[in-house]
Parts: sequence; C-alpha cells; structure tokens
Amino acid sequence: MKIGVPKEIKVHEYRVGLIPAGVRELVDAGHEVQVQSGAGNGIGFGDNDYKAAGASIAIDAETVFLNAELVVKVKEPQISECKLLRPNQTLFTYLHLAADLQQTKGLLASGATAIAYETVTASDGSLPLLTPMSEVAGRMSIQVGANCLQKANGGFGVLLGGVPGVAPAKVVILGGGVSGTHAAEMAVGLRADVTVVERSAKRLRELSAIFASQLKTVYSTAHAIEELVRDADLVVGAVLIAGAAAPKLVTRAMIKTMKAGAVLVDIAIDQGGCFETSRPTTHAEPTFILDGIIHYCVTNMPGAVPRTSTFALTNATLPYVKALAAHGWQKAIEHDSGLRMGLNIHAGAITHEAVARALGLEYKAYKSA
Repeated sequence: MKIGVPKEIKVHEYRVGLIPAGVRELVDAGHEVQVQSGAGNGIGFGDNDYKAAGASIAIDAETVFLNAELVVKVKEPQISECKLLRPNQTLFTYLHLAADLQQTKGLLASGATAIAYETVTASDGSLPLLTPMSEVAGRMSIQVGANCLQKANGGFGVLLGGVPGVAPAKVVILGGGVSGTHAAEMAVGLRADVTVVERSAKRLRELSAIFASQLKTVYSTAHAIEELVRDADLVVGAVLIAGAAAPKLVTRAMIKTMKAGAVLVDIAIDQGGCFETSRPTTHAEPTFILDGIIHYCVTNMPGAVPRTSTFALTNATLPYVKALAAHGWQKAIEHDSGLRMGLNIHAGAITHEAVARALGLEYKAYKSA
C-alpha cells in the first residue's frame, strides 16, 4: 500500500504521523511510504533520516495526498487538507469531530474514509490511541497551570506546593480518567492541595487506593463542583465522553465566584471544552482572561512537547497503521472491532453515532459488503 505522511500545518504543531523507525517497519513489510519534506524537523528527524528508513520525500503536501492510499497524520485535517482528500482514500488521525462542524463538512464532501484515533477502542473499553496524548496533556496541565499562576503571567501569585508555614495552592481536577490521573500525579508531586472530582464511585475508590491521604476525592455533583471551584487556584477540566462533546461542568456563574487570577486549564477543549467560557486557543496565544480568570484552552497541548508526544503516539498507532496497510481499512475493521469504532466518516456519511448526535447530523451505520 502507498502510505503518505504530510507535514502538520496547525499552528505550532510539530508532531509527525510516523517516525523513521515506523517507516522502516512498513517498508520492510512491502509498503511504500512517502513523507513530506520537513515533516519531522520539529522532533529532530530530517529528510535524510526518513530516506535511510526507506521513504521517498515529497516536496509538498499536494504530492503526498495525491499519491497516498492511506494518509497518516496527527491532528485533524485543516480545511485546505480536506480539499486534498478524495474518495477511496483513507485518513488515519485525530479528528475530534463533535466540536468541529466545519471540518466534518469538509470530510463529508471529500468522500474519503476517516478513522479517528480518539474513538478506536481496546477490548477492555479503553481508548489506546487517545491514552498516550491524554497522559501528556494531563501532566502538562499542571505544568502550564503553575506557570499561569505566576503574577507576571496574570495569575494570583501562588506557588502550587507552598512552602513551610504557607498553605499550598488548591487544585481541582474534574475527571479521574487517564488525563485526570496524570494531572493528579503531577499536582501531588508538587505538594499541592489536590481534589479529584469523578462520577464513578469505582474510580474514586481506585484513586483513593493509589494516592491515599495525598489526594482528596469527591463524587461529582453540580453543588460539589460549585463549592470547589469557588475556592480553587487551579481547575483542570479532564472529562471525556468518547466521540461526543464534553459536558459543560463549570458554568460562567461558577467562574464569576472565583478569585481573580485563578486559572482554568481545559484539556477537553478538543471536544468542545468542559467550561462554559472556554474557546479554542493556540500555542501562539495560549491564554485569555475572562471575568478575571485565566483560561488555557490550547487544542493541541501535547504539541508543545512534540518529540515526547510523537514517540508516545506512534508507539500506539503503528500496529494499527500496519494492519490498515496490510489488509485495507475494510478488512482491518472486520478483524478488529475496536478499530471499527474509529470509523467516523465514510463515503459522505457520518458513521459514528456519538459524533452525529453531537453535531445534530444524520448517522449512517457502516455495513460491510
């Protein structure tokens, strides 16, 4: 199969769909891989590294899309990229369609088949291709939150861990899944006063067993969130409903009760965000202030640490890329029901029910031939 890896064009996005080691695996299996020139520069891999692994180098994205049967990316295609896609072509990348009607329409118009990393499911119900980036984003949320809390950056001027005789900052994490747990690990490690809010009693027990007295756990209710947010220095939104829009757990009324200079970090912004006041930002302009509260809502948080993120992501995606290349997407999803859950768009139709529901568009279940 002919596999294409274009250079990412989202603002300050330096990750890449395949590293040279992955290219070599695919070439050794008999596939052709074409990589856009400069695609790996942001993580320390030049064109010569890809050539040594067996890839050919294309001068521009148009060439990559024209030649590829399978396009492997990291971030959702921008509108200019949607226009390069065509019927009988497969796109494998993050999509996050539930919060992006414009991209959805572009993919539908292309006629291409689009498989989303974030809805591919493992046998235990986990999301194996979302997990590595959730881990990165969770850890980063505390790092960027701590930076935003510094007075020079507009924050309240508190140190997360405090010092002897001075209370630590109060960190509230909404969601005890992968990203929330990794955020908690970082915040606890910095000796902050950490509370995780979660609606699964089972998960609350697990978190209590993991962190013991280092962490407070609270069952998720509107009242509990309202009380915790009011006193928080840093709130991390880490909720996820696979394929669907994130629930708005923190209202603007709640935010208005917070102290000026407090910080909100919305990891769920790719799915629309879990704060009512959230709007997408970029690494070029990562924050905005509303009602005196700093909002960090970067839609590609892991892109800030692209080398770490690319290695973590491609470790997870490569087996699926190999399956798609070896069997074609139709046979691959027949063999793997979890990969089938990644099918979001096919032949001008939305094939993932949660995505269709979130956008208010028609859902059409895919039926194999």
